[in-house]
This record gives sequence, C-alpha cells and structure tokens, in this order.
Amino acid sequence: MSSLKVAVGIGGPASGGRRDWPEVVRFAVESERLGVDFCWSAEAWGQDCISPLAYLAARTERMRLGTGIMQISARVPSMAAMTAMTMAAISGDRFVLGLGVSGPQVVEGLQGVAFGQPLGRLAEYLDILDLAFAGEPLAYRGSHYVLPRPGGEGKVLRLAQRAERKIPVYLAALGPRGLELTGARADGWLASTFVPEASAAFTEPIRRGARHAGRDLADLDLQAGGSVKFGTDIGPLLGEVKRSLAFRLGAMGSRAHNFYNLACQRAGFEAEALAVQELWLDGRHAEAAEAVPDDLARRSAFLGTDEEVRDRLRAFRAAGITTVRAEPDGATTDEKLATLARFMDLVRELGNGEDGAEGQGGSDA
Repeated sequence: MSSLKVAVGIGGPASGGRRDWPEVVRFAVESERLGVDFCWSAEAWGQDCISPLAYLAARTERMRLGTGIMQISARVPSMAAMTAMTMAAISGDRFVLGLGVSGPQVVEGLQGVAFGQPLGRLAEYLDILDLAFAGEPLAYRGSHYVLPRPGGEGKVLRLAQRAERKIPVYLAALGPRGLELTGARADGWLASTFVPEASAAFTEPIRRGARHAGRDLADLDLQAGGSVKFGTDIGPLLGEVKRSLAFRLGAMGSRAHNFYNLACQRAGFEAEALAVQELWLDGRHAEAAEAVPDDLARRSAFLGTDEEVRDRLRAFRAAGITTVRAEPDGATTDEKLATLARFMDLVRELGNGEDGAEGQGGSDA
C-alpha cells in the first residue's frame, strides 16, 4: 500500500499576532523541508485562512496549501471560487479548498447570518463552485442561493478566470449526512478527534456516499490526526491532550449544538462526552479535563515512546487514513520542529515497509 502523507496546520482562534507571524512562517517552511505534504490554515476568530497561504505560496515550493477550513457563511460562493482560483494561480496549482459549515455560535454571533440547514447550504455552495470552476454562467436557483438576485438589476455573469486544473475540495464533516456528502462530492475529508478503533462510524457514511455517486472510498484522501508528544511518562502527555479535548467537547459549541461532542459520542464515548460538556459549561474546567477518558486522549493522538507512536500510526493507517495530521509538541518553534522531524522519521519507516499493516478501511470490518 502507499505510504502515509503528513499534514500540519497553522492559525486558529488565538492566531494573528504580528509578533507571532515570523515563527509561523519558519514552522511552515521548515515543515516542507522535513517532507510534510500539506499545510492547512485554520480560520476561527483570529487570522483569516487565505492571507497566510498567499504569503506561504511565495515561500514554499512543493507543499499543498489548504484552507482548514474556509467557513462558507463568511463568503458568498462566487467569492470563494474567485479566491480559490487566484490561490491556485499564484501557488502553482498547490491550493486545496477546505470547506466547512462551522457552528451556530460563530456563524450567527460573528458573521450575523442564520445557521439553519447547513448541509443544504453546503450542497448548493458546491454546485455554484462547480459552475464557476468550469467557466459556466453563474445562473442558479436554489433554496439558499439564487443568482442573479431576483427583482433587481443583476445579470447572469461568469467569472473571467476559470480553473485550469481541478481545484481539490475537501470537506470538514462530522455528522452522518455531512459525511455522505463528502463521499459523494469531495476530494478529501478533514477529520477531527478521530479514533481509529471507531473508524466505521465515520468512514462507512463516506463510503456510502461515494458508492451512491458511483465512486469509491479510495478516491478520497482521508485526513486525521492529533497531538504528537514524545516521552516515557504517559501521564503528563495525556493530561495536556485531555485539556485540549475538554475545550473542544465543552467550549466549541453550545449545549444544543456541539458537533465535536456528537462525533465523540458516535465514536463510543457518549456518556463521557456529555459529562465533559456539562462540567465545562458549568465553569468547572479542570474537572472537565480530568473527566476526558484516557482512552480517548491516547487513541486520538500520537503519544509516548517511538514504539507507541508507531502503533498509533499503524492504527490510523489501518482505519483508512491516508494523510495524518500532526500537531507537534513544543514550547518553541525549534522544539516543535524537532518533534515533527522525529515523527516524520517514524512515518517514513512505515512507508519503507517497517511492518506489514494492511490497507484502507481495515478496521471497518
């Protein structure tokens, strides 16, 4: 089987500080030198997802540059298409368009638009992107998007630029219907809090969607991963990951809508995920972190000795993951890069036939 690819990420909620930017650039450039295949730029309420990639396009040569993710409520589809084609042009066709619906707290609180029917909006968004990339007139009548706007002076337009090559589209879906849409229409999947031992809860809906569209699961690049921390004492390593998971399960969504929490429930941690959420929302953050199951932290990350990290890499690969997302530990950029270099060595060992683990979707049976 083919060897695993590796992705890293930049950005996020606390990003965007001018003093931080030179180190972000150094991390990305050095990651490419170490052999990393993808760099994803996150967007929350810090830096936007596109501007950093435009800069990195001039500083890198080989690595794919993707939005991880571009929030569809923050941009109309035609602007997303223009941005994607511009990025493809200036990056030498290394751009990957990662899309997601985000959540109601961000969409309604920050962007001021209704969150309802997110999958319907996403499907129509993809329709309009297809038209734009193909150079077709942007005439569309959907439930959420209508081009041109009726009753006004708008006319049907087509973009002056068009995609010279296919621009890959990845979706960050977590729910079953979103996963089916990913299988039917996307080039790849961006997972979150993925547990290989429970992979069927996620890969089977993707497989089902792909099959209904006349495709195969192998047509998609499935990306998942987590923290990378080396050490012989697993306790402190688990503690750091559990604190991060508690924030995701408790803070990244409301009591009614937390898609990360629902994903963990589907992975077999229903009672535990709900308990963490309740503790977090009650303001008991330390207790929430303690309530995160050790198994969830261990299985969704790469922690421990070289052999323990190898075992996790084998598990992710056997679950059908084709690109592992690495979040290397370190207090400084140099420390993060040292962790990443050690991780890349282990990935290469597997690719060079260090073991005989078998193929895509192996844990789904």
